[in-house]
Amino acid sequence: MDVATFLNVDPSKIIKTIIFRADDELCAVIVRGDHDINEIKLRKALSVSELNLASESEIEKTLSCKVGTIGPVKLPLEIKVYADNAVKEIVNGICGANEDDFHLKNVNPERDFAVDKYLDLRFIKEGDLSPDGNGTIRFAKGIELGHTFKLGVSYSEAMKATYLDENGNSQHFVMGCYGIGVSRILAAIAEQYNDANGLKWPKKLAPYDIHLITINMNDEIQTKLSNELYHLLKTYRYDILHDDRDERAGVKFTDADLIGLPVRITIGKMAQDGMVEVKFRETGETVVWQKEEITEKLQSFFN
Repeated sequence: MDVATFLNVDPSKIIKTIIFRADDELCAVIVRGDHDINEIKLRKALSVSELNLASESEIEKTLSCKVGTIGPVKLPLEIKVYADNAVKEIVNGICGANEDDFHLKNVNPERDFAVDKYLDLRFIKEGDLSPDGNGTIRFAKGIELGHTFKLGVSYSEAMKATYLDENGNSQHFVMGCYGIGVSRILAAIAEQYNDANGLKWPKKLAPYDIHLITINMNDEIQTKLSNELYHLLKTYRYDILHDDRDERAGVKFTDADLIGLPVRITIGKMAQDGMVEVKFRETGETVVWQKEEITEKLQSFFN
């Protein structure tokens, strides 16, 4: 805000005027100097199909000044003036004089310039009062996982798709559509469910339910128990990722944490006693189960 800095005033005292071409007509839109116009709100409020900033040549031809010195005082009568609701509260503000290198001081809405309509036209700011009056607005980062669109009747009219209402009159269907971003869901999961070691997949969204690790593939007892468990758990419709690589245990454990499946079952030296180590990725808790109780306890965990 060069004007506010130059005059050493708060930007909220500046009356900012911007000229738009709404369909085929020019209009002036006014906001406070510390606010920005939300063009989506403006387009909807004016019920226009096309909305663009007026060109510099249009502004100079209509107002005989450059863009930086536009103001709401003594605008041509054919230009309608729309102001954001916050402009009502400005007292003794500062605005362009519609004359190059000049500004007006102590300008007040309604006394010094007329407004055709006050509307909600600005972007919300952090710290603004919330719509319900309870607390203030706080911004947070987000990611769009999906969206819905109201299509109205444009497609149903083109397809001549109609129905009979309660009065027996033919009406066009009001249509809509939606989309889900699969890759965005994966990105959101990775962002929200992780720790220093890797991902922590939620049970309902994990690509596999169980990470089955066999420590020593050359140990006949371990491999036998691993194969038994793999086929048993498959019959219970669990999705199993079986790490039967000829790698060190530390490498397998590190990779398991990085992948982050909900349950890790490790077949190691305790296999000779019919026991396995179970780790829950979400909490890091590690327990030892007998092979006979694995299915029952897994069902309890996943349900």
